[in-house]
Amino acid sequence: MQKLVDRFGREINYVRLAVTDRCNLRCQYCMPAHGIPIVAREELLTFKEMYRIVRVLTELGIHKVRLTGGEPFVRKDFISFLEMLSYNDLLEAINITTNGALIKKHLEKIQALPKIKTINLSIDSLHAEKFKKITRRDVFSEVYEVLEVLEKSNLHLKLNVVVQSGFNTNEITDFVRLTAEKNLTVRFIEEMPFNGNGQRTMEEVWNFDKILKEIASEFEIKKLETPKSSTSKNYKVPGFKGDLGIIPAFTRTICNDCNRIRITATGLFKNCLFDDGVFNLRDFLRNGASNEDLKSLFLSLVKEKPKNGFIAEANRKNGAISESMSTIGG
Repeated sequence: MQKLVDRFGREINYVRLAVTDRCNLRCQYCMPAHGIPIVAREELLTFKEMYRIVRVLTELGIHKVRLTGGEPFVRKDFISFLEMLSYNDLLEAINITTNGALIKKHLEKIQALPKIKTINLSIDSLHAEKFKKITRRDVFSEVYEVLEVLEKSNLHLKLNVVVQSGFNTNEITDFVRLTAEKNLTVRFIEEMPFNGNGQRTMEEVWNFDKILKEIASEFEIKKLETPKSSTSKNYKVPGFKGDLGIIPAFTRTICNDCNRIRITATGLFKNCLFDDGVFNLRDFLRNGASNEDLKSLFLSLVKEKPKNGFIAEANRKNGAISESMSTIGG
């Protein structure tokens, strides 16, 4: 089997696929209050096109897919797509990132699909009013109820907490305290500039070191062995049921072992979160490309993967970052 290997010898075995650019929330670190321009539906990849792309990628060594948005559960028939993907015998794990507001009625079907291993639930505050201020929507009770249900399910639950200066930094230790009795992973994420030209003014920079120092001010923490390609540095409070991680998404100290590619909802292939896209797969497919054409394309595209996110950002053709994370795929 030919495998996707970049020019730095990194084997690519993980794809993050956005199924939509639409979202039912308006998180302040992701997009302006009025939202972002959404593309016409015909410009989105169809689920059949997505399945085909993933199938070809698995024939080149991809064994894990993370489905993101926007909010994936906004898209009609998303559950049918999950079922479709589950038939791919080369795919080992299907993981989902969601804000939790729309997932509850689908949980029974999701748990019945054995390839779905992990749900990443975005929740940036444990206080309803603050949650409403961050998301600009009043859905905290629904999201927290989903948290409780998922924690008791057969799925691995990860909480994604974007650390936002001036908003939720005083809750970092509260989130760590959740891991005392709950079997889940809390992941603190450095805030990034992907918010659709709605950049907030930062009161102070909450980077990896500052987040870790805040946690250590209250808890004794033990560093866990971290898989080489992990996006987070992982820790545990001895005696606590769950664990925690910190994702240096903006300071980018995890790039050297990157094993990931991204595909946006419109089919834009991205070697790195910080690049502005290197190829439009949607048009390539719709112009009649065969599966062998796709394979050759993927093998060549990963050779262009930059060494790290700083180089990717410096090489952008379209200027400074102005995309929303909802457009890129969270």
